[in-house]
Amino acid sequence: MRAARILEYKKPLVLEDIKVPDIQPDEVLVKVAACGMCRSDVLLIDGFFQGYGDIPPPVIPGHEITGTVEKVGGVVAKAAGLEEGDHVVVSPGWGDGVCKHCQVGNTHICPNVRWPGFGTYGGFAEYIPVPARYAIKVAKHLKFEQLAPLTDAGLTPYRGLKKIRDAGGLGPDRVIGVFGIGGLGAYAVQYAKLLGAGGPVVAVARNEEKLQVAKKYGADHIIAIEGKSSEEVGKELKKATSQDKFDAIIDCAGATEMMQLAFSRLAIGGHYADVGFIGDRINVPLFPRVHGEQTFHGSFWGNNADLIEVMALAAEGKIQHTIKTISFNDINEYIDLLRDNKIIGRAVVTF
Repeated sequence: MRAARILEYKKPLVLEDIKVPDIQPDEVLVKVAACGMCRSDVLLIDGFFQGYGDIPPPVIPGHEITGTVEKVGGVVAKAAGLEEGDHVVVSPGWGDGVCKHCQVGNTHICPNVRWPGFGTYGGFAEYIPVPARYAIKVAKHLKFEQLAPLTDAGLTPYRGLKKIRDAGGLGPDRVIGVFGIGGLGAYAVQYAKLLGAGGPVVAVARNEEKLQVAKKYGADHIIAIEGKSSEEVGKELKKATSQDKFDAIIDCAGATEMMQLAFSRLAIGGHYADVGFIGDRINVPLFPRVHGEQTFHGSFWGNNADLIEVMALAAEGKIQHTIKTISFNDINEYIDLLRDNKIIGRAVVTF
């Protein structure tokens, strides 16, 4: 099979032919039809995650995976409902199944978690072995190139906004800020409209073209922040919404300067969910967080239940996409474009 592999960190991926993997009895072999390209793929290639744990090469990146079932392992239960030819998406975060997090369904934060695309096998290849419980069957009328990014870019902000909603942070009189309108942010705007109980949704980004995408997908207001101070952003926000701070923020970038700006514009009792980590350190005053009783939610990817909910929204036609399909041979070119923040929406490798 064709595979794009990391043989050495901080070097271009090597495109080569390797053996199709075998599967374990409790796995299915998925023939990859499409795989989204995520900024985390760039971070992986550039060695970022080596600071948090050793991932020895060779590594096949790519974790936004969809395709068809090619083969079903011998002990996969009939109740799984998986047969050859089924269309599936691959749920991220393969837990050990026995820890306290797995027991309540949050397999993606299992201390012994395995990630597709962060080890031997990933979606930048024609086949991947997947534990059967993490292959989610989907409707066949859905397009593969649209399904792929929903497993991360479409899943991650959905969980983050659910956390804010479940904590009481959303409502008709609460202003929701979506910071960073990249692959995740374009979906976050749509979820904010779906989950926000009518609260005004404000998209915040540096790139005017990306802000126009947010407007297209339902943002009530847009604010370009390039070269602007916190006070200037506050004035624009007040002009648009009659208040100069956000009641809720979903941060889809996690860039250091943007986070510092966002915290400075978070209202009393506000909720902040971060799902991005372009940066890795922030420096914000503690007192405003304490006396304002603000809440910070770390939110990472999503579990099977979250992904099934996203797939249901997709099947009902409630999610729109900005997709650029690319070929296998273009992977390194688009990794460079993604690194330079030059992709609008999501680039998706199709096979």
